[in-house]
Amino acid sequence: MHIADEALGLWHKTEELLGRRELPPPFWAFAWAGGQALARYVLDHPNLVRGRSVLDLATGSGLVAIAAARAEAATVTATDIDGLALAAFNLNAEANGVRATGVLQDVLDGEAFPADVVLAGDVFYEKSMADRVLGFLIRARSNGAVVLVGDPNRAYLPCPSFEPLATYRVDVTRALEDSLVKPTTVWRLGGLDRRGHVTERAEPPSGRA
Repeated sequence: MHIADEALGLWHKTEELLGRRELPPPFWAFAWAGGQALARYVLDHPNLVRGRSVLDLATGSGLVAIAAARAEAATVTATDIDGLALAAFNLNAEANGVRATGVLQDVLDGEAFPADVVLAGDVFYEKSMADRVLGFLIRARSNGAVVLVGDPNRAYLPCPSFEPLATYRVDVTRALEDSLVKPTTVWRLGGLDRRGHVTERAEPPSGRA
């Protein structure tokens, strides 16, 4: 993976090279804890994606999309709203010899994306984003998709809406986190009641989810 080990210098250098100010932070330059855990889970349980269409939401560096492709997903689509993220995704997909399609689009407010499996790593880091992501994921789940999220207990993770599948101790960088290791959980969105709480159990990870 083409990833960075520090954020601020890269951010300033990117603005300098592009001749632009107030660029969004370079989220695409790192393997975030949620993405690492989710990618590990997909590789450990390839039956979840094998032969299926997969959407990687807010792909960033492309780590999760690449894991899905290596686990023999039929198709992998990676979306992001940052063109630099899509450039990083393409470089990393090429470096790993996998095929996946990058889409530069904000899909959160649209209809459920046509995919059998929806993956989202580290997307609940701010309130407005979390609300929109949850709505999108619920629509995807209602449309029949398996929805998995990787998250190290960010402040806006709506835990009652998800069931934990596995927890990993993920190595991270102090440039991004408050420790060198983050316990990070892979969650599955289940059927929800009117309050948004899970009403069904996740199926065993060794079978088709």
